[in-house]
Amino acid sequence: MRGEVLSAMLPCLKENFGNPDSLHSYGRKAAHAVTEARDLIASVLGTKPSEVYFTSGGTEADNWAIRGIGTGDVLCSPIEHAAVLSALSVSGRRSGGECRVSENGIVQTDFAATMSEETSLVSVMAVNNETGCIQPIEKIAPLVHARGGYLFSDCVQAACTLSLKEILLHADAISLSSHKIGGPKGVGVIVVKKGVPLKGLLVGGEQERGLRGGTLNVAGIVGFAQALRLAQEEREEFSARTGALRDLFEEKICAALGSEVRVDGEHRTSNISHLTFARGGGAFLNVLDLRGVACSGGAACSAHAALPSHVLMAMGRSEEEARRGVRFSFGRKTAREEVLFAADTVIDAYRNF
Repeated sequence: MRGEVLSAMLPCLKENFGNPDSLHSYGRKAAHAVTEARDLIASVLGTKPSEVYFTSGGTEADNWAIRGIGTGDVLCSPIEHAAVLSALSVSGRRSGGECRVSENGIVQTDFAATMSEETSLVSVMAVNNETGCIQPIEKIAPLVHARGGYLFSDCVQAACTLSLKEILLHADAISLSSHKIGGPKGVGVIVVKKGVPLKGLLVGGEQERGLRGGTLNVAGIVGFAQALRLAQEEREEFSARTGALRDLFEEKICAALGSEVRVDGEHRTSNISHLTFARGGGAFLNVLDLRGVACSGGAACSAHAALPSHVLMAMGRSEEEARRGVRFSFGRKTAREEVLFAADTVIDAYRNF
């Protein structure tokens, strides 16, 4: 968590502890903090405060979108986060078409021809969380709208590197998660534009305009708002810095291992490097961990499942290849010395694996 974010949260954790739905002075003070945070988020995103709904994170926001936007079939790209794909599988809604992905990880736009008349929602993430591939939301949106559908884009992995205002010019709804941008864990939002039909998610109180019951996480919401502001203000600097580190990392490993390793994807965000090795799998990740390099075989939230990456398989890889992919991430405080250490460790560990 960023220091600026923690500083913004502390008053809500210490003095301003009221329930924002209470009518007494403590509640009104907390409610004011939530309103200010909602206004700040709306300003950063170029949207209206009434279009911002708070959640417990990206997973809940993704679930809400798939379960709650529109009433017909749902077409999801095959590289969506598990929160999207799993939500569709239990939602009772049918899959509304077919979607292909190139071998380089980009969603192909010929999906529009497969949309049925009942398809009311299409879900394509802005940045894939495993490969870092940036998806062509600006090309996809008019195809969806021409068929009378709504476009939802999971932007959890995009907030540090892409302009969310630009994405919201095209998408009808997006999801975001706080901990991806230096904010606290357990907070997120779904932004749904006015006029897009949205059903409620959690029954209980009248919070979030009666669509999501439950006492709001005031401190988390305040922290998320500050983290989002900073991430969007600094995204160009962040992209330049992490992109240079990622390129250094990949060049060093590829020069040493040659055909034993491949860089996955194209048109990638700057802070993710996804490599597939000729040998490896979970045991290789364990070796790297023991030697001080923290990385993941696919999505971090699926790291404990010994399954091939559904993202790599959608890109045409075999199950065996899809087990040998490794995702490395680069953050705001990642140092050049750490990158060089990680690259040297990967090379030495692989050669002795």
